[in-house]
Amino acid sequence: MTAPATGRVRRRLTVRGTVQGVGFRPHVHRLAAEHALTGFVGNTADGVLIEVEGPLPDVERFCELLAAHPPPLASVTGIGHEDLAATGTGEPFTIQDTRHTTGRTQLPPDTATCGDCLRELADPADRRHRHPFVTCTHCGPRFTIATAMPYDRAATTMARFPMCPACAREYGDPLDRRFHAQPVACPACGPGLSLIPAEGTGARPARDAEALARARALLAQGRIVAVKGLGGYHLACDATDPRAVATLRARKERGRKAFAVMCADLATAESLAHLTDAERAALTGPERPIVLLRARTPGDGPRLADGIAPGSPHLGVLLPYTPVHSLLFGLPGDPPGPRVLVMTSGNRSGEPIVTDDAQALIRLAGLADAWLTHDRAVAAPCDDSLLRVRADGTSQLLRRSRGHVPRPLPLPVPVVPALAVGGDLKNALCLGEDDQAWFGPHIGDMGDLAALEAARRAEAHLTALTGVTPRLIAADRHPGYQSAAHARRRAAEAGLPAPALVQHHHAHIAAALAEHGLDGTTPVIGVAFDGTGYGDDGTVWGGEILLADYRAYRRFAHLVPAPLPGGDAGVANPCRQALARLWAAGIGWAPELPSVAACTDTERAVLQGQLTHRIACVPTSSMGRLFDAVASLTGACHRAAHEAEAALALEALALQAQDTDSGEYAFGFAPGPRADPAPVLRALLADLRRGVPQPVLAARFHRGVAGAVAQLCRQARQATGLTTVALTGGVFANALLEEDSTARLAADGFTVLRHGLVPPNDGGLALGQLMVAAHVPRPAGAR
Repeated sequence: MTAPATGRVRRRLTVRGTVQGVGFRPHVHRLAAEHALTGFVGNTADGVLIEVEGPLPDVERFCELLAAHPPPLASVTGIGHEDLAATGTGEPFTIQDTRHTTGRTQLPPDTATCGDCLRELADPADRRHRHPFVTCTHCGPRFTIATAMPYDRAATTMARFPMCPACAREYGDPLDRRFHAQPVACPACGPGLSLIPAEGTGARPARDAEALARARALLAQGRIVAVKGLGGYHLACDATDPRAVATLRARKERGRKAFAVMCADLATAESLAHLTDAERAALTGPERPIVLLRARTPGDGPRLADGIAPGSPHLGVLLPYTPVHSLLFGLPGDPPGPRVLVMTSGNRSGEPIVTDDAQALIRLAGLADAWLTHDRAVAAPCDDSLLRVRADGTSQLLRRSRGHVPRPLPLPVPVVPALAVGGDLKNALCLGEDDQAWFGPHIGDMGDLAALEAARRAEAHLTALTGVTPRLIAADRHPGYQSAAHARRRAAEAGLPAPALVQHHHAHIAAALAEHGLDGTTPVIGVAFDGTGYGDDGTVWGGEILLADYRAYRRFAHLVPAPLPGGDAGVANPCRQALARLWAAGIGWAPELPSVAACTDTERAVLQGQLTHRIACVPTSSMGRLFDAVASLTGACHRAAHEAEAALALEALALQAQDTDSGEYAFGFAPGPRADPAPVLRALLADLRRGVPQPVLAARFHRGVAGAVAQLCRQARQATGLTTVALTGGVFANALLEEDSTARLAADGFTVLRHGLVPPNDGGLALGQLMVAAHVPRPAGAR
């Protein structure tokens, strides 16, 4: 029905997007009341249904404001309009109960404690003073407490906590900011804290305020406390206490991998790191991720222990995002305590984050001196997100998890209901249907049964929240991946066809295309640089220039391969990779070279035999492995305790010289085309022998790689006419390389696609698998 030009009208609106659990209905109620409109608002499984009636100008203004100014946590993806016949009843505008119908709406991610709740937390006159679970419709847990949709208290882990009369009044009052805030509670009716000491300490357990006070005291004494947060446990200690940090590193067997630190406030973070406006915004936004920052020279503020981030060019910093975190740092009147805490995932290295309370006491035994826990269950694990901010102010997510999951990503082309399981490193699954995709939380490395079980739980939880029933499963093509084996079992259990197997680097490029909204009708020049990917020829790829869309790819260029002696053992020993690269380039192993000196006589003899007779030496074109080799040749890192350690050490060196040297090591270019690093290695060794400082060597190597990217893309453009380049793969988490490559390509007339909301590393792989699998022709009759 068409609305009259003037007079009274009734309009139905269907609002889609993240519109439940964010205070949308009370927001609509207030907006309707301000314009004296009648009608109702209610939740449905599709989103929010609104009917408003009143004078046409007022209804039009209501619709404009609704679209332009939704609640802070809402994300509106569409509003449908339909004009109806006016009823003229004049009844007050009402909020209706949730309608349990078929369809899909979107659950918001967990969100940091808002300013209003923090003020209540610190106000002695407020009934929620020091309440560790203060929350409202503008903040707090959502994803990690939801067990089903639509999002109502009965479908959350708060269902076991009946509201007291005061909380029930707030929950039922449309004018209160806690109206239908599902986690709402207070000290009289909500979850409670407990402190459980480790066995053998002789200490007794404690509850609530005493539990918190004792946890703070333990941290001040240099102890390690397992702290239960929104999506699982963290291990916390005083980040300024060298002994506590060293103890945690040893207990967790973390090697030299950096710890994230949580600062009490933004001023403390400013004292530790140089912050841009964009970095301040990232730190203080509702997502509260870990942000990679450039550390300051120690000054008047807290001095971090040297063991926090050894060899890393960045410091990972986050701010408190739950009331428990804020209380751990203390309120006015509390005894002084640490202002910076290590806040690292509660797990043993290589395992997924612990969420179950009973399992926490078992799996974190020997790591923690006490457990600060609570009795609100975690419905789904969700580790902290991680990002860096570029010089231009844009952000690049390196781990997409808390604060972002389960926010959907729009897809440029529709897909059948599908599940992509990701890879074996930095694992995160992805579900897709029609024009949307949902990432699951970060799982980590698929190295044991605990990780596989975590992946199964993550899929079940995300499926329950999205309503997606997969008819297609996608996985990596690597024959030895645990994730691919899991996909095969999952397909068999569900009676689905065998998984669609997607080439690793094709998936990386497809993820970049999807993130940027490209429909794939025109291929792009995909630059996929990482550590390991199974190649079509059975070798290890990772330095690839592919011409790709969703349906197909062609290997246009790549790095000249070199042997990778010992497979994974070689990855852990960059000095061996360096000698293999020298051998492939025909460069002798001079005893004065750092990499040669770092290998024992026995290692060199065994390595010589392996290379000569090609024993356990799969060829690799991996750019990540070349970074490892150069890290050893410069003396930055000879033995790596974790996958990215050598590359991070090399980047840290290069950052020291980026503004003082402009030299560049030039690659050679062989037919194929292939980028040959032999000239780079010869030039670097010549500089090394002349005594050129390590940072200069590292910076010139980085520029040489960026130069090779630009040259190979120019060759691809000349051969194909393509002008769009996608930079993807874990190597492009390197800020120096990504920004230099981008600048060169843009100056040369290319359109450059860089990752933002989808990680460039294997954490974004599942989205590309999803898009490629959806475009693979299926047999006739397939569902």
